[in-house]
Amino acid sequence: MNNHFDVIVIGAGAAGLTAGIYLSRAKVNTLILNEGTVGGQMVLTHQIANYPGIENISGYELASNMKAQAQKFGCTIKSNVKITSFDLKGETKKIIVNNKDEYTSHAVIIATGGRPRSAGASGEEEFKGKGISYCATCDGDFFQDKEIVVLGGGNSALEEAVSLTKYASKVTIVHQFDNFQAFEHYVSEAKKNPKISFIMESKIIEFSGDEKLRKIKIQNQKDFNISEMNIDGVFIFIGYVPNSEMFQEIIDLNENKEIIVDKNMHTNLPGVFAAGDNVAKRYRQVTTAVADGTIAALSAAEFVNNIIKNVHIEDTIE
Repeated sequence: MNNHFDVIVIGAGAAGLTAGIYLSRAKVNTLILNEGTVGGQMVLTHQIANYPGIENISGYELASNMKAQAQKFGCTIKSNVKITSFDLKGETKKIIVNNKDEYTSHAVIIATGGRPRSAGASGEEEFKGKGISYCATCDGDFFQDKEIVVLGGGNSALEEAVSLTKYASKVTIVHQFDNFQAFEHYVSEAKKNPKISFIMESKIIEFSGDEKLRKIKIQNQKDFNISEMNIDGVFIFIGYVPNSEMFQEIIDLNENKEIIVDKNMHTNLPGVFAAGDNVAKRYRQVTTAVADGTIAALSAAEFVNNIIKNVHIEDTIE
């Protein structure tokens, strides 16, 4: 089996799949390696209503469409694999999967995305999956007619809080500041929903219970008073941490562990590009990830074509 490709894309979220679509359509032999489920953060989103040309679509459906489109153009996708080692410094990039399978390429696009940020409160690790969730789409229906809390104040927190009212009898949004960081549309939708209430300038400092989450402690950030709330579940939407740790010894990162790229999505390593939520930038949307993936793909394709062109020139001279 030939395990050499023109470009290897690490990650199959919006950025990675878009890169796969563009590269494969341009007849660039492309492999996407993905450690989890294809779709990345998209599959955790209940509804996407601001993707140009599509009135609304579930994140899962959009991810499935992107995957099928990439495969239609000839992109190879291997998911649920573990990258165990790699060498991206040489002219030929090498990636080892599951401690045995080696794949090589001329260029690599790192599109590993991010993961939900933890609240950092006592008991959080203990009650993950036992009342604490980071995905409304995945777990919302487990809380039918229950009282739940949504932690966060950005677009995702307010949008998902509204979607959770389809299941829960009451949703309380806990936010550490006195105003929301979300767009006014999301704030308005949440405020006019009769099932949603708000606890502002506060944070959760403790999760407790028995075999399941039963109670949280909330601390007011102005007077530091602590109150307790009996609760059936908590959904945490306070941002994402970039999945960049495995590259930190060779790729330049900023203070937030985000990958530093130029306007062409090139990292500090020749032939290594990055795209999506792991890249240093201000806004993180499906559309911005798609844009990153497009630019990275076009840049990688140009990089590969120059290598092939130079090889042909050298062959002619010889």
